Amino acid sequence: MSDVRRHEALIDALGAELVPVRRLLPPWLRTLGWLALVAAFAVLLFAHYGDAPMLRRWTGAPDLAWAALGAVLTAITAAWAAFTLAVPGHSRAWAWLPLPPALLWIGASGLGCLRTWLAPGTSIATLHQSADCLVFIIAFSIPLSALLVWLLRRACPLRPLLTALLVGLASAAASASLLEICHAFDAAATDLLTHALAVLIVVAANAAMGGRLLSRQ
Repeated sequence: MSDVRRHEALIDALGAELVPVRRLLPPWLRTLGWLALVAAFAVLLFAHYGDAPMLRRWTGAPDLAWAALGAVLTAITAAWAAFTLAVPGHSRAWAWLPLPPALLWIGASGLGCLRTWLAPGTSIATLHQSADCLVFIIAFSIPLSALLVWLLRRACPLRPLLTALLVGLASAAASASLLEICHAFDAAATDLLTHALAVLIVVAANAAMGGRLLSRQ
């Protein structure tokens, strides 16, 4: 009986030290929480630039609108996949979720280079102006990535590197979407290569730093 009492005392002692854990919200709901910050940035940009120039560009060159739609959907699906993979028990196949919209984003952007006319209110970006786009995407990706990593650390990502890659893709795509609000340049090769470089830098930086931050080791 003494052993039984000691076991019961040990169980009681261990139970007394347990801290209640708040259950995580569903991945889609946590994605909406992150998108709220993206929406806040969008509201600020629209307040400053308005929506008329963007809509005029899209009307004159629908490929720009399709590319923007692909970027928005890439940001949403990449963030959703990251939140899903951060919870143990979900398949690695979730990482493929952003692929279709990313192909739309890339394909529509590339088709824009084949046009023989400029979108209304745009010009061909110089190297210096393209560099400004690179800085814009990277600058907005920093707070968006930081928030995603902070939210994901509450879970337990068993694939930290893969999750961090999705964080980088989501942040870069969201930043490219925000750039559409104030982007006054057409889909020229130089500008698109700069955008691609910015996305690669953001994804690589998240893989290098985000992977370590999300790792439990």
